Amino acid sequence: MPPSPSLTLHGKHIWITGGAGHLGSVLTRELDAQCAKVVCFDLPGRAEALVREHALARTVPVSLDVNDPATLPAAVDAAVATHGLPDGLVHLAYASSSGHRLETLPVADFQKTFDQALTPTFVLCRALAEKMKVRGTGSIVLFASMYGLVAPDPRIYPAPLLPNPIDYGASKAALLQLARYLAVHYGPAGLRFNCVTPGPFPNPAVQQSHPDFIGELARKTALQRIGRNTEIVGPVVFLLSDSAAYVTGHSLVVDGGWTAT
Repeated sequence: MPPSPSLTLHGKHIWITGGAGHLGSVLTRELDAQCAKVVCFDLPGRAEALVREHALARTVPVSLDVNDPATLPAAVDAAVATHGLPDGLVHLAYASSSGHRLETLPVADFQKTFDQALTPTFVLCRALAEKMKVRGTGSIVLFASMYGLVAPDPRIYPAPLLPNPIDYGASKAALLQLARYLAVHYGPAGLRFNCVTPGPFPNPAVQQSHPDFIGELARKTALQRIGRNTEIVGPVVFLLSDSAAYVTGHSLVVDGGWTAT
C-alpha cells in the first residue's frame, strides 16, 4: 500500500500575493513555519514590515503591485530568476470600488475592478503556469468570496456602511470560473487550480468600529459567529499540499455555513 500523502508543506517553495493583509499575514506566518522558502508579494513596505515584526526567517519580502497586469509577466520572470520556480502560489490580492451605492456606481469604477482584479489574476496564473507545466507539477490557490456565490443582504448594512459592491462580487464569481477553466486547461500538465471561498472574515478595524454589524454577520452563519483569520490557514495548506493531489477545479467554501441556508 503506498504511503499516505503529506498534509505538510515541508520542503516546499511557495509564493503568496497580498501576504501582509488581514488573512494574508497569518498565512505567510504559517508558510514561513512550514516551507523551505516563501516569497511574499505586497505593496511597498508591507511585506518588509511583516517579516521584521514576526522575524520570519524563510520569507523573502518583495514589493509589487500585482493589480497591474502590464508589469506582471516581467515581474514573474524576474521573481523566478531570482528566487526559483515555486511549488505553489496563494493569490489573495484583490480590487474593489468604494463609497458608492449600486445606483450611483460609475461604470468606469465597475470596469476598473475587473481590470485590477480579474485580468491581473489571469495574467499572473498564465505566466506562472506556463513555467510550471514544463516541470509537471504546481498548485495555485485563488481567493474567491461568499459574495461570488450569493448577494449581500442590504438589510444588515446600517448607514454609513454600504453593501459589499457589485463589482467585487461579480469579479469573484468570474474568478471561480477562471479557476475551473485553468484547472481543465492545465490539468494534463499536472497543475492544479483551486479556490478558497471565505465567508465573513471582517478586518479588526470593522470589528471594532461596527459591533452591531458584526453581530448581524454572525447571525447569518450556521455557526453564529464570524471567522477568525487563523481559520483560513488549514484549508489553504490542504489545497497546496500533496494531500490534495487529486483536487482541482474546486471551490473550498470556508464560511461558517453562510451559504448553506
